Amino acid sequence: MELTCPLEGNDVLIGVPSEPMTDDLDTADFFTDGELLRDPYAWFHALRGECPLRRETHHDVVMVTGYDEVVSIYNDTEHFSSCTAVTGPFPGFPVPTDCLDDITELIAKHRDDLPFSDQLPTMDPPMHTAHRALLSRMITPKRLKENEAFIARIVDEQLDSALASDADGRSEIIGDFAAPVALLVVADLLGVPEEDHPEFRAAMLNKAGTVGSTKGEEMKHSPLEYLYEKFGRYIEDRRAEPQGDVLTGVASATFPDGSTPEVIDAVRVAANLFAAGGETTVRLLSTAVMLIAEDADLQAELRSNRDLIPNFVEECLRYESPVRGDFRLSKVPVTVGGVDLPAGTTVMLVNAAANRDPARFPDPDTFDPHRDNARSHVTFGRGVHTCPGAPLARTEAIVGLNRLLDRTSDITIDEEHHGPPDARRYQYVPTFILRGLTRLHIRFTP
Repeated sequence: MELTCPLEGNDVLIGVPSEPMTDDLDTADFFTDGELLRDPYAWFHALRGECPLRRETHHDVVMVTGYDEVVSIYNDTEHFSSCTAVTGPFPGFPVPTDCLDDITELIAKHRDDLPFSDQLPTMDPPMHTAHRALLSRMITPKRLKENEAFIARIVDEQLDSALASDADGRSEIIGDFAAPVALLVVADLLGVPEEDHPEFRAAMLNKAGTVGSTKGEEMKHSPLEYLYEKFGRYIEDRRAEPQGDVLTGVASATFPDGSTPEVIDAVRVAANLFAAGGETTVRLLSTAVMLIAEDADLQAELRSNRDLIPNFVEECLRYESPVRGDFRLSKVPVTVGGVDLPAGTTVMLVNAAANRDPARFPDPDTFDPHRDNARSHVTFGRGVHTCPGAPLARTEAIVGLNRLLDRTSDITIDEEHHGPPDARRYQYVPTFILRGLTRLHIRFTP
């Protein structure tokens, strides 16, 4: 189907772009192309240059690359469903959606047939409203404040290991530091007993990159079985024998109407925070350390002015969004940015592109830790689905970077692993949903 996009007073057909960009834009498959996995930004800019909503030809997805258009759809739960938020066109909706002008009832009927249908990101109001409120009852401001002390302790403990792992001052910062910190911080937030932390670490580390894989692996309907089993036991135990601890608070949380959720409802909310929150933080921390290690002047400035670190973190989130984007499915015909979308249209809200929209961020491909509107990025989404773990990710990054700078006098990229500055070799997680390195080897001076 052709969609008409108004651009500077002229009609441009989405899916039938004007020359000379047709071959370049339509040959590359964003969802499987390894080169776009490594560096998608020129392609995003070309898409946006034709139209902020443009249909890609391989999987029939309308790519939304304009900042205002992305924010508009994030905030529009009336016309768009989140039922395919994580999966988009893979494996696709179980029945055809192009035969009706309103597929709201079709979504309700087939929602449970879709992967991740039991997770917060794929729920629509009012179900999402109730489950999101359940999460807020589990993770209170008081609990977040208590968790900050653990963050400082676990950061130092992991740095003890990471910075002592090699006598020559070498470390692989993701496996040695970022991944275990992110995992253990969420475990503590949810009250997982410390004696169980090693088990969680063994079971959950090295699981990244399975959502939205470019390798064609079959997508599990619910890939969090381990977490479901563990938290199911915890919650059942605490409901039977309350102990006045954090897990008891998680187990006793209620829906807004005062009703007690089924055990599985509480388990799903806790497991989603555990899985998603950790992944975002790992990518954020590793990107931040890479940028610091690549730029000696930036590193010197951050060492001398720690007040700059919070805005540096926001610019990291804008410049290299850990979550490339989310999907939505239009329930009814809707117009966005002057573009008419029929019911049943799969759209990808490309956070990574919106965060580099020059209409919102001047000189968007330049990393600027002083950027005054860096925090207006859409990395954590917008509207009702704004990432509930965003404050936690920010805190972990700020604490982690401060302590890493405290305990080193110099950080550089390990050229033995990543090559010289003019020929770096970085590998990225093979998924179109996430953006981040698989490994980051550094050299440091204590």
